[in-house]
Amino acid sequence: MKLNCDLGESFGAWAMGRDAEVMPFIDQANIACGFHAGDPVVLNKTLALAAEHGVAVGAHPAYPDLNGFGRRSIPMSANELRQLLHYQISAISGMARVQGLTVDYVKPHGALYNDMMKNESIRTTVMQAVADYPEPLTLMLQATADHERHQQEASQYQLPLWFEAFADRAYQANGRLVPRSEADAVLNAEQILSRIDNLVNNQTVIAVDGTLLRFPVDSVCVHGDNDTATQLIADIRERIRAHQC
Repeated sequence: MKLNCDLGESFGAWAMGRDAEVMPFIDQANIACGFHAGDPVVLNKTLALAAEHGVAVGAHPAYPDLNGFGRRSIPMSANELRQLLHYQISAISGMARVQGLTVDYVKPHGALYNDMMKNESIRTTVMQAVADYPEPLTLMLQATADHERHQQEASQYQLPLWFEAFADRAYQANGRLVPRSEADAVLNAEQILSRIDNLVNNQTVIAVDGTLLRFPVDSVCVHGDNDTATQLIADIRERIRAHQC
């Protein structure tokens, strides 16, 4: 089981996250492509950090929503969305190649991620766009009870998938995340470590109503944008390593 984290989200004079502190403890870096956060200088710096620590690079594309940090849905045609994705993937792929790196996967950000999970039409467009990109890529999406159907959908495009779970987000009984707008949507440190124990030992998640959710998990998403994030991610890394040993 891998650890992934959303990084490269600073922009101009605005700093977000603790990328340099977090990078040594993760396996996969989901790097902003400039549409919800990030800029060319930040992208270059984040790629260099990934190279330094041997972390796999993933494109983290979003709707064009800097003001809303990519958390607002923007209606668009399938063709617009496809080109939006290719534009952002191409930007990070080109910057990565300058440093001798390759982009391994794509993980949509924020509202685009949520829309992809809820809307089959949007998910199909995302899958087609990632599969059509002229370099081999894997799509990362949320592990849910529908994982077999999602695998079948992706197989139509010969697109590999990585399923992820969220270390710090509460789950509903249907396997979806509790919206951030609701109380207790984000777990505390004790709850996060308990979640990790359940994932590495049983590949299960306990929903807010006590429902036991079981699905395959290839990677766990952690967030590094608060004061205690670095130590917590280090603790998560040790929990996973102890299980693997």
